[in-house]
Amino acid sequence: MGISIGIYESEAKSALCRDLRKNIIRVRVEDNSGFEKLATFDDVVSLDDAKALVGDWESFLKRNRISAETDAVYMDKVKNDADIALLKPKAKRVSTGWVDMDKINPADKEKVLAASKKENRQTGWDMLSFDEMNEMCLKCKLSWDKGRGCIGSFGPDDSLLPGIAEKRGCKIVASVPAGVKSNRKYTPDEAKALLKEIEILTQALPEEGKVYVRRYSGTLERLNAVANISVSEGCGFYFF
Repeated sequence: MGISIGIYESEAKSALCRDLRKNIIRVRVEDNSGFEKLATFDDVVSLDDAKALVGDWESFLKRNRISAETDAVYMDKVKNDADIALLKPKAKRVSTGWVDMDKINPADKEKVLAASKKENRQTGWDMLSFDEMNEMCLKCKLSWDKGRGCIGSFGPDDSLLPGIAEKRGCKIVASVPAGVKSNRKYTPDEAKALLKEIEILTQALPEEGKVYVRRYSGTLERLNAVANISVSEGCGFYFF
């Protein structure tokens, strides 16, 4: 496993994705109780019912372009009009647990957010395709990893760099493994300290040996880029 470096884009004023990330489009609630009228539904037909009705199952899947691995027939995926008419009477409404935030009032939004986990929320950024994301990242000045985005590699989780940093009194770099475990958020002030540590470690690596220069120079370069952005944008950074 490896350790990666990231910045809190939503705190960075120049991040092109900032507004998109702040715009919560929909959320999934853990318990649907109380949100029955707010949650979206799928019209679903069980596999047994569908197979009994359509006859030639393989042909049905082919003409509707439905995967053979499907666990049920979702009516919004059925394209053939005759199949729709045949299956519709057997369809049952099943809650998805997802709530479209643009269809509810402000008071309900707070309740829905409180009932959901952070990882079960989709923002405007999540709605973009990978191509659209990549295009935006290429234009963004916070794309610190050589235009590939604002997440990059620190190195393997058994990297020796934190140990070298600890010997040299570089507390920020030394704290990286523990920071991953605790989900620590590093501040712009800590980024200023990190910039000083990078100077110390850049000078220290040749003393540790040429192999360490080759192995960790790239990591120090990426840390430097992140620290400068954290300071200039006033945003936090993290390791994961």
